[in-house]
Amino acid sequence: MTNRPLPRSFTHVDTWVFDLDNTLYPHHVNLWQQVDARIRDYVSAYLKVSPEEAFRIQKDYYRRYGTTMRGMMTEHGVKADDFLTYVHAIDHSPLEPNPAMGAAIAELPGRKLILTNGSRDHAREVLARLGIATQFEAVFDIIAAELEPKPALKTYRRFLDLHGVDPARAAMFEDLARNLTVPHDLGMTTVLVVPDGTKSVVREDWELEGRDAAHVDHVTDDLTGFLQRLLPKR
Repeated sequence: MTNRPLPRSFTHVDTWVFDLDNTLYPHHVNLWQQVDARIRDYVSAYLKVSPEEAFRIQKDYYRRYGTTMRGMMTEHGVKADDFLTYVHAIDHSPLEPNPAMGAAIAELPGRKLILTNGSRDHAREVLARLGIATQFEAVFDIIAAELEPKPALKTYRRFLDLHGVDPARAAMFEDLARNLTVPHDLGMTTVLVVPDGTKSVVREDWELEGRDAAHVDHVTDDLTGFLQRLLPKR
């Protein structure tokens, strides 16, 4: 027996909030690994340390501050614009159009928004490559968050206030369980998007944890199929 409450449903949802990287495209594309490598290179050059030490610092700041950039800003005075421009200069070509997902998102009742720790330019490129840019009303990026990344409570509140979102009528889709804690506490229905297991992914163990957490209402390894199942039967 368990005292865990039943997962929240979607019948009341009129605002659909999506993370970007490793959520709207499969984990195994490993697109974020390009960014990850450029973050390591930036840290190494800026701090004048070896790539190995840069990688250690990068991951330490990522876990402690939510993003490596926030750690570099706090600890070393890095300018956000310089950092974002450098680390997002990647090859987006591994992304392929996903018309089925785009159609499913279009059919969801209500508003659709992006909430990402990345930059707006990166988000625009990803959405364009996936062919789903027109499905979203707005992108709330790290600049809109005033450089305070998820999972900070103030970032979610800033997002909700800016876009007039009632969290009790919203759903949040994310690939990191820790980024769903605050949304769930605020009343949102939460969905964790995990790798489908068909191909190797480059993630740290902690990034793949949390699917059994109390603040995770639903788990899926197939976002398109999950969204299609939410649509009214025709």
